[in-house]
Amino acid sequence: MTYTPEQLSDREQIRDAAMRYCYGVDRLDAEVMKSAYWPEATDDHGNFVGNAHEFVDYCMKAHLRWKWTMHSIYNHQIALEDDGIHARGEIYNISHLCREGTNTVDTWFGRYLDRYEKRENEWKIIERVCVHNGTQVMDSEPMRMQTSTYRRGSFDRPADGRPIGP
Repeated sequence: MTYTPEQLSDREQIRDAAMRYCYGVDRLDAEVMKSAYWPEATDDHGNFVGNAHEFVDYCMKAHLRWKWTMHSIYNHQIALEDDGIHARGEIYNISHLCREGTNTVDTWFGRYLDRYEKRENEWKIIERVCVHNGTQVMDSEPMRMQTSTYRRGSFDRPADGRPIGP
């Protein structure tokens, strides 16, 4: 398929919205996470079904039980609709969540089925359904290497222009 420059830009903006979601949830940055959704968007994550911005608020509390999380997205299929303002997407996702106080890592395998909408030249998620494909629990040991000089990941180092460092 051949895309116009505008369609290529649209696809990239849609991918950016998906990445903002992942970045926001992993950094526990509600503002970044909400920026992926329109205010009236819905999210069906199984254990939460409702307004997406309320889902973000729910995540900010629910994710405190983990030491760190890493939401990774892989294949991202995007179908732009002919009207130029609607699109559908399917994203393959693997999320690693390390339990607080342990080295136990919960891994979630699934997909996001998304509908996107473009308003005033900006794409965001208008509807998300989270599809569960499987889970895995792993007790892990730290790698056998000197890590004391590396920076540690944590929820206290969020996004966009904020200093990173001790």
